[in-house]
Amino acid sequence: MKMAIPCSPLFYMEKPTIPIPSPPSSSSASAVLTQDDLKRIAAYRAVEYVESGMVLGLGTGSTAAYAIERIGELLKQGKLKDIVGIPTSKKTEKQASAWDIPLSDLATHPVLDLAIDGADEVDPKLNLIKGRGGSLLREKMIEGACKKFIVIVDETKMVENLGESGMAVPVEVVPFGWAFTAKRLQSLFEEVGCEAKLRRCAKSGEPFLTDNSNYIVDLFFKGPIGDLEAASDSMLRLTGVIEHGLFLDMATSVIIASSFGVTMKNK
Repeated sequence: MKMAIPCSPLFYMEKPTIPIPSPPSSSSASAVLTQDDLKRIAAYRAVEYVESGMVLGLGTGSTAAYAIERIGELLKQGKLKDIVGIPTSKKTEKQASAWDIPLSDLATHPVLDLAIDGADEVDPKLNLIKGRGGSLLREKMIEGACKKFIVIVDETKMVENLGESGMAVPVEVVPFGWAFTAKRLQSLFEEVGCEAKLRRCAKSGEPFLTDNSNYIVDLFFKGPIGDLEAASDSMLRLTGVIEHGLFLDMATSVIIASSFGVTMKNK
């Protein structure tokens, strides 16, 4: 994956509020921060913005899981109170329930105070690719209803242009006629170069089902997508497409953890 320079001029460095281990000596390579360490650091930093009484959008994925864990710990310690969580997936609902985080839904809370979630890619304008875990529709619904949306990532998720990494841009589609829909999606980006593939379960080979019982068609681009707004609009106009993984102009802040510290960029 193409990576942005960790200390890009587009970001300002903040003093980490969560201790980061010093770089290891040559005889202590085991002390090097892992990607999971960086995810936890970014997640814990984001949770510092959570206040008692908030209604929170709870993200899905390995990075967001650390934020849920931290919120649960603070609730148990009495440092946070009266929190209500709106989960973005069944997996998140299960995890939050295990931490005794009170849960609700968008019908009861149509406006949320804050959402914390990870991302698969982040560009310099804070546009995102999300949904490689399969929860893009619920994530976009919930995070679009938030007053503030904090994205938490490690430095490997920073890119210059969305899509040029060659990794998937997921599109949730109805199962009926999915092959027809996939061909139409691929043809939209013929000039850029794009391959559309149905996501399948690794073990069974059966089509992957989202929490909404839909399929996901993954788009693999051969270069930058180009005009993201135009790409978004074109995909959503296709009958059979429910939602896509381009999260444009939604993130209000991005927290990036690297071995050099914690970086934050705000809209």
